[in-house]
Amino acid sequence: MKYMDILSKNQWIALLTAFSVFMVLGAWGFEFIGNMAPCKLCYYQRYPHWVAAGSGILAIFVGGQIWLYIGALGAATSGFVGFYHTGVERGWWEGPSSCSGGMVLDGSTDDLFNQIMTAPIVRCDDIPWELFGLSMANYNVLMSLAAAAVWVIVARRFI
Repeated sequence: MKYMDILSKNQWIALLTAFSVFMVLGAWGFEFIGNMAPCKLCYYQRYPHWVAAGSGILAIFVGGQIWLYIGALGAATSGFVGFYHTGVERGWWEGPSSCSGGMVLDGSTDDLFNQIMTAPIVRCDDIPWELFGLSMANYNVLMSLAAAAVWVIVARRFI
């Protein structure tokens, strides 16, 4: 694996840590600059990146191979949540009722009105942005799972 020798172990870890930080910063950019409010599943894709970034910092300053595997787990978890979100967006399966519609239409009009008024503004099954036919959740799957693979490669390469 000569390509891995381009950077040192700590440089790879710093790069992977920066990747997770920039994934969250990018999401914040879409949220605060692009005025695209995130849905519940969007938030759930962010949290594991903080785990990956924190584990990268710990791996550099404290040491220990376990932090590299925790970084891989964080990135992979974000990718798996992104895959679930992709399925909800594409209609492959139902999403959480709290962000994918799921209103019950039986009962009085007052009940229906209360459901509408308490429904979340941002739906998990809507795609607010696409590039080349892929949504943000789709890109998160691809990039996060690739990063998770690199975390594992770094952990195994630099034992």
